[in-house]
Amino acid sequence: KKNLKIVKRKVSKKSEEIFLVKQTHSNKFIFLSKNTKIKNRNISADAIITEKKKIPIAVLTADCVPLLLYDNKKKIIAAIHAGWKGAYKNIVGKVIKFMLNRGCKSKNIIAAIGPSISVKNYEVQMDFKKKFLKKNKKNKKYFVSSNKKLYFNLTGYVLSLLSQNKIENIETIKIDTFDIKNKFFSARRA
Repeated sequence: KKNLKIVKRKVSKKSEEIFLVKQTHSNKFIFLSKNTKIKNRNISADAIITEKKKIPIAVLTADCVPLLLYDNKKKIIAAIHAGWKGAYKNIVGKVIKFMLNRGCKSKNIIAAIGPSISVKNYEVQMDFKKKFLKKNKKNKKYFVSSNKKLYFNLTGYVLSLLSQNKIENIETIKIDTFDIKNKFFSARRA
């Protein structure tokens, strides 16, 4: 709550309260049109898409991938919470498809990937890998074996989802949330 207050002060004193959703590791999103009157702030979803001005939107992460998408021509922005479950359920593709249906173009969408857990700190079990391989054998490239342990590249997987949806303008902040010196919340470290 303290961090959200800091963000709100930095964003704008004139803006409304930061719009957040109750994140459930799903592939559900909410769309706030220009005319949306926000009454209910207790919505379960893992992404927010809006064309509404002066309303800050945000997702909270603690190792998952925070992803922002912005079409600079249509002025539509999305904030996505992409944990492994949401990414696996293709929340990224669903949000992009919705944006395209609203008139956005892939070439105009800028993506920004925020700090998330690094491969070296995201240890998983073999059944986790099998789940991803069952979905697509090519997912093998997002797994690394080291010292008889298995690791998952969540950020790499999210990047592939952007690529599959023809998003080319991508910026990635390569900061590991697990590393305590970076001072981020980390579910795994906790």
